[in-house]
This record gives sequence, structure tokens and C-alpha cells, in this order.
Amino acid sequence: MSKERSDKAVDRKLVRRLYFFIKPYRWHVVLAIVLTLSASFLGTIRPKLTQMAIDDHISKGDFDGLLRIIILLFGALLGEFILLMSNTYLTRWFGQGTLYSLRNAVFEKIRTLHVQFFDKNPIGRLITRSTSDVEALSELLSDGVVAIIGDMFRIIFILYFMFSMSWELSLVTIAVLPFLFYATFWFKEKVRVSFLKVRDQVSNLNSFVQEHINGMDVVQLFNREKKQRDKFKEINQGHKDAHIETIFYFSIFWPLVEVFASFAMALIVWYGGGRALMGGVTFGVLLAFIQYSRQFFGPIRGLSEKFNTLQSALASSERIFNVLDTENEVKETSEPKKIRSAKGKIEFEHVWFRYNENEDWILKDVSFAAEPGENIAIVGATGAGKTTIINLLLRFYDIQKGTIKLDGVDIMDLSLKDLRHYFSLVLQDNALFTGTIFENITLGEPSISRDKVIEAAHQVEANRFIERLPDSYDFELKKQGTSLSMGQRQLICFVRAMVFDPKILILDEATSSIDSETEALVNKASEKMMKGRTSIVIAHRLATIQHADTILVMHKGEIREKGSHQELLKQEKGLYKKLYELQYKDQVVSG
Repeated sequence: MSKERSDKAVDRKLVRRLYFFIKPYRWHVVLAIVLTLSASFLGTIRPKLTQMAIDDHISKGDFDGLLRIIILLFGALLGEFILLMSNTYLTRWFGQGTLYSLRNAVFEKIRTLHVQFFDKNPIGRLITRSTSDVEALSELLSDGVVAIIGDMFRIIFILYFMFSMSWELSLVTIAVLPFLFYATFWFKEKVRVSFLKVRDQVSNLNSFVQEHINGMDVVQLFNREKKQRDKFKEINQGHKDAHIETIFYFSIFWPLVEVFASFAMALIVWYGGGRALMGGVTFGVLLAFIQYSRQFFGPIRGLSEKFNTLQSALASSERIFNVLDTENEVKETSEPKKIRSAKGKIEFEHVWFRYNENEDWILKDVSFAAEPGENIAIVGATGAGKTTIINLLLRFYDIQKGTIKLDGVDIMDLSLKDLRHYFSLVLQDNALFTGTIFENITLGEPSISRDKVIEAAHQVEANRFIERLPDSYDFELKKQGTSLSMGQRQLICFVRAMVFDPKILILDEATSSIDSETEALVNKASEKMMKGRTSIVIAHRLATIQHADTILVMHKGEIREKGSHQELLKQEKGLYKKLYELQYKDQVVSG
């Protein structure tokens, strides 16, 4: 299959898929087409009325007949205005409705995709997909499709009236069309590639800006402003060059269309004027053809503009559907099981995991169990696989070999919603959103009352700073809660974990980024939260996990040691004892 045929097949597929989002408004589209066809007919009948006025009434001195034609011309103008105004409002209305549905679909897809997808795709690129790529479809969906049909029928109406008056002048007028069609096909091939480049460069630009705004403190701290400025200039230059490439093709194509239109007009004046002098055509016909010549190339220019819109929209829709077609690697079971009475028992049985097929195993034959209410701590060097255990337990990723069970049920047999309902997770990087403190704690869950939030805040002692803030629990947080200290943001995350009242609590380095005073508060709150719950704590500070029922010591994806704090310290050459001595080498180690 040739590249051109392949591109056409892709385009047809994209158009069919876009129709799915337009389908709820299909009758509005039909009405819009009727309105635009009616407006097109009224627009093309005016030169014919002009010909009739000159040949049938002015030349014969028929004032009454001329008045009727003038009234018809005025009616055609007024009708065209009303139809175009109604059509414009209608097409914009259903176009925005279609964009609304498409934008929702993109966000919903992104929301449900597996975590590994976000590891491979920069945030800025995903923002581009759900905003500017969708917006690039606006003109096509709001006006483009209907306008293309209107322009095509306007050309048909013009040709009908022209051939009905003089087939010779009609052939002279359209003699330039083969050259125009060739130019259009050349333009199509070049512009399609250019628009794909433009959309890629927009995505690169958004990704770079988003990443560097988020990391601006690091950029400034290490005095990398000039280096990052140079990188931005390079990316921005690529964006500029991609746009200039499209401008270059338009700068050739548009003048060509104008030259062909002017040449067609010159042919009409030359041939039609000669025929008129010889009596072959009337002066009214000649004037009508001059008007039709202007009208004829108008829709062709319009179709070229809409083709520009279509190419941009198809380039964007191809990228949007690539996201919508992304297969979720974490799949839901078709017949999920239910845990009737959850207790919080966790079992890892010979679990093997790696992120990609060609990479080394991250976890190797990991087996352990956490009984209901037991406090399990996981320690080990960076990259040992500690956080990976949490990601697998919550099914952010799926294992390649082995079994993970919750209360005796394989987690693969549970729906993701049911599985994650049993957990609360507090991470080192606190996740807060724009909104009030209350909204950040409840995450919009209607069953969580304000009294419950206040009670949880008192337990964690987060109330001490929350109630001093303006508007207290209704204090508006800015982007990622930057108006609060790191410790305060982390305390809000602890309150959130408490109000959801989980069966299993997971703390992943939850106290590593807060000060000692706040850590003392959090540790005190953690003890309360862990009572009656299964808990898994990942920590580098061994002081925070000394009272754990069981400590798992991980090394290079394997569990090397297992036991309580005291038991592990008794192992003379144990990894845990080495870690402990490294942390407390300047202190007296007491058994």
C-alpha cells in the first residue's frame, strides 16, 4: 500500500472515530447542513437575478419588473444573513458540546491509566493532549465540516447557474481548475507533514515549561538559568521552524489561488467581452459571469482554509486517539470477587517483578505475610525494592510471577476500586490540590463529615496549625499547598489517611521530609492510627520502626532478613545491624 493510500485510510479512520463524539448532535448537524445549503443557494442566486434584471428589465425599460428583482435581491441578502447567523450559532454550540465530550474522554482515560504510563509520558505532553490538542479540533467540529459541505454545494450551485446561461463561458472559467487541483494536492502533502511537526513541537514546549516551572527552585539553586534558557531557546526554535515551514507552503499556495482566480477573470473578460460585442452573449450574462467568477474561487479558497483546519485537526486527533487507544496494562477482572468481612491480612507468595521485559528483576521470589493488626516495617538501601512492594500491593503495577493475596483472595480477582478501598497511603511527596483544606482531606467524599475531619485533625494534632489559619478548615490552598510548610502539608495527608478509616495503613517514608518536632507528633499519631489496623511502614530512619512487630530487610530485590528489632540486632553480620550501626555510630548503641 502506498504512503498516500495509507494516509487516506488513517484519515478516514480518524473521521469515523470523531463521528462517535459528534453522533449525539447528529440532528443538529443535519439542521446546520440544511441552513448552510440554503444560505449557499441564496448567495449564488444573486448574480442570476442581476442577469435577469439587466437582460429582461433594464434593457427593456421595465421598471416594475426591475423593482420585483430588487425586492428579490434584498430578500436573498436578508435570508442569507439570517441563515448564516443561525448556522454560525448552531455549529458553535454543538461543536463545543463535542469538544466537552472529547475532553472528558481524554481526561477519563488518563485518570484510569496504569502508573507506568505516567513514568514514560511527561506531564506536559499529557496536558497538551487534553487541552491544546483538543482545542485544535474546535474550528473543525464547530464550523469546518458543515462549512466544507456548504462550500462544495456553493460551487455546484455556481456551476449550475453558469452552465444554464452559457456553457462556453463556463468552460473558459473552469479552464484553470486542473492547475489549481494540482497545486492543492501538492499543498496537501506538504502541509500534513508540517502540521504533525507543529503539534510535536507544541508538546515538547509544554513538557519543558511544565517540568522547569515545577523545578524552578532547583534550577535557581544550582545557577542553571542560562543553561535552561539555552535549552528553551533550542526547543522554541524548533517550534518556530515548524510553524515557518507551514507558513512557507501557505505563502506559495494562497498567491497561486489568487493568480488562478485573476487569470480566470481575465479569460472571461477577454472571451466573454468578444462574444458580447459579436452578440453571442448578453451584457447581463457577462456581468453575471464576472460575479460568479469571484464567487467561484471564494469557496475554493474556503475549502483550502478548511483543508488547513482539517489537517491540523487530524494531526491533533491522531495524537488524542493514541492516548485513548493506550491499553491499560493493569486490567480489571471480568468477574470480581468480594471480601465479605475484611480483616487486613496480606500475603506475598514467591513474587517476581520487573518494569520491562528486557530489564533485571526488581523483586526476586519475595514471600512474607502480615497478619491482621500486625505492624510490618520494610528497610533497605535505595533501589532495594521497598516502594515496589507497595506499588504491587495496590496494583499500580502487576506482577509477572507469584501471588499477592488480601484476606486469602488473590488481588487480581478483586476490582481495583474494592482493593484500594481497604488502604490509606501516606507518601514522602505529599499530594495536595488547589482547594480548601477540608476538600483536600475528604477528596470530595460526601460521607465524611466536618466533625470527623476535625476529630482526626485533633488526633494528629494538625488542628494546632489549621485552626490558626484564616478560615481554618476552609483555608484555600494554592498549587500543591505551597502556602504551607512541608510538615504542615504532611500532617494534612495524615488527617486524610485517618478519616478514610482504612483496614490497612501504608506509610512510605512519610516522616522523612519533616522536622523533628513534627515527626514526634506524626509518630504519636501513627501509633494511634496503627492500633487495630494492619500497617506497612517503609523508613530509612530506623528509630521510627523499632517497635514494629516484624521488620523485613531488603537487599537487591530480595528479603535477606526478617524479625523484630531485637532479633535482628542479635545477628552479628546482619544487614540490619550494619544499617543500625551506621545511623547510630556516634551514639551508644543499647541492645
